[in-house]
Amino acid sequence: MAAAAGAIVTLTANPSFDRTVALPEPLERGAVHRVDAMTSQAGGKGVNISRAAVAAGLATVAVLPARPDDAIVHELAEAGIECRPSRPAGEIRINLTLTEPDGTTTKLNGPGAAVTDEHLADLAETLVRHANGGAWTVLAGSLPPGAPATFYADLVPRLRTVSRVAIDTSDAPLAALVERLPEDAPDLLKPNAEELASVTGTEATALDEGAGGLGGRTLVERGVGAVLASLGGKGAVLVDNDGAWYAPPPPTTVVSTVGAGDSTLFGYLLGALRGLPAPDRLALAVAYGAAAAGLPGTTIPHPGDLHPERVAVQTLDPT
Repeated sequence: MAAAAGAIVTLTANPSFDRTVALPEPLERGAVHRVDAMTSQAGGKGVNISRAAVAAGLATVAVLPARPDDAIVHELAEAGIECRPSRPAGEIRINLTLTEPDGTTTKLNGPGAAVTDEHLADLAETLVRHANGGAWTVLAGSLPPGAPATFYADLVPRLRTVSRVAIDTSDAPLAALVERLPEDAPDLLKPNAEELASVTGTEATALDEGAGGLGGRTLVERGVGAVLASLGGKGAVLVDNDGAWYAPPPPTTVVSTVGAGDSTLFGYLLGALRGLPAPDRLALAVAYGAAAAGLPGTTIPHPGDLHPERVAVQTLDPT
């Protein structure tokens, strides 16, 4: 079954149950802490983007490895997300996030079950089948143990015949993708500052809007359709073939940064689906990321939480 026209199809190759613990005081190693609150929900970058799509009233399909009767499938269905599971290698992993009052976030991510070539082939076939006809297919997050670093790069040429492709990943999968440019270039790449630095040779600590623009330009010149680089508390940079833009975030009281990057990516996709020009897509992306940072845990913003009118977009010097 193909995706509905205009749908956002997401792949979460290494899904998780995300448990978030809110601490009332700074974390102290070796100490005993009481907690203000604890939440648990189905997670993973692709899942978060599908949640944002549902909140915005868009059609979405979440593809992930899980048993059809797994709790993660039932939870996503209850959230209004159409879930298309493929054959899993084992149990869904657990991710633990600790948030402190000042917004500091500590994450302890489980590795996930080790996969075989057969598991990956089934996952790829499930994704390509359901991506057909969708507006965007999003490959997001880490790969499970046993998956080759080239898994995302291998999927790009298959997916680009049926959908636009956005990728948000890091480490070896990101490096493998960049090594394949320009042959297997995605329509959108969304690195954070550290990830962009790792593939462009820039010092991550020195990555401001200017360096981010230059790094994004390097990838666009190598074939990537657009680069949306999130710079944490500094905002984000967007580079495409028509120009480069920077937007700092609006004033935000940071509660949790978990999922803020996923929301940023979704804001861009929503702007693209609405036919907005690049600067307005960037403003919507930054507004989504800021709104997510102001919400507890992995709470996904609704359109009513956004203030894109407070985001001031600046045009960057192309040189």
